[in-house]
Amino acid sequence: MSKYIYQLAAWPAFNWDENLISPLLIETRYRQGRLLGRMEALGFGLQEEANLSTLALEVVKSSEIEGELLNAEEVRSSIARRLGIETGNNIEAGRDVEGVVEMVMDAVDSFRQPLTTDRLFGWHSALFPSGRSGMYTIVTGNWRDNDPSDPMQVVSGPMGKEKVHFEAPASALVPQMMDQLLHWINQPLSIDPVLKSAIAHLWFVTVHPFDDGNGRIGRAIMDRQLAVADGSSKRFYSMSSQLLKERKEYYFQLEESQKGTLDITEYLNWFLSCLDRAILNTDEVLSRILTKSHFWKQHTALSLNPRQIKVINRLLDGFDGKLTTTKWAKICKCSQDTSLRDINMLIDLRILQKTDEGGRSSGYSLVL
Repeated sequence: MSKYIYQLAAWPAFNWDENLISPLLIETRYRQGRLLGRMEALGFGLQEEANLSTLALEVVKSSEIEGELLNAEEVRSSIARRLGIETGNNIEAGRDVEGVVEMVMDAVDSFRQPLTTDRLFGWHSALFPSGRSGMYTIVTGNWRDNDPSDPMQVVSGPMGKEKVHFEAPASALVPQMMDQLLHWINQPLSIDPVLKSAIAHLWFVTVHPFDDGNGRIGRAIMDRQLAVADGSSKRFYSMSSQLLKERKEYYFQLEESQKGTLDITEYLNWFLSCLDRAILNTDEVLSRILTKSHFWKQHTALSLNPRQIKVINRLLDGFDGKLTTTKWAKICKCSQDTSLRDINMLIDLRILQKTDEGGRSSGYSLVL
């Protein structure tokens, strides 16, 4: 008896209940269309800001799903530079950040180009530029080549009490399986691109072709297919952000779908519902962008110095933690006295206000 779907004779002939999935797909596609229409009405500048914010969210949250915490400001700075957007926040990003950004940007920017083995190898090399994953040396820029006696497994739990959630196909099968998947992805099949996104992600993580990074690369493939569905490389909703919120259910759906039959109705039902929630949650990002635009329109006549503009933008983009004179000095690379003068000027202009804490721990927030 087959334990995993790739062992079935009919693999990879996925099937589903059209009567159940079609209404959900229509509703999700309607929400996508409405969101794209709203974004087009905002104008180019705000579209670019929304695209930047969403891509940064996607990069950070996709890595966080795997337990890797990236510096959000480095991610935003790296994406802004690639998009040619001036943010006044020219933070140099580390190699770990640049690699993930390069992969996601290539996935969505080149969605009209075929997805090839070489592109996937390039993504994998970008994720692991040192050829290492943590303490271990891994095969990079190529399919995994593990020994049959040491199968690739997805496990959890402490050493000695591990629970095996999934065992991937033997590495000898990977090249042929990936050729089959890439051929299917690149074919103009009569299947909705949103469903193709869901299936491509499940198919890819089931083959599990790399030593490490399969989740992040699988989500990049998902993003590429969603860009195909939108007909645009501009991203206005983050699927990875929603997947992180639903991580337990996300892993459950993948694990359940990789066992049993090739009927993936339940998985597609969950995927479409999750995507629907991701689109609805875009309101939070859009609200922050509109607040930022409104703020600068209100204060367009003010003569602020570059340091003040830089920190205000950081606050408007979602500053992590409490703003203090020490943090201001660090961000702007200036003295404590200079940071205090900058802050007091903004307080006088009623742009900043002091929070409840006093003394050396005084914090400041924007007046909105």
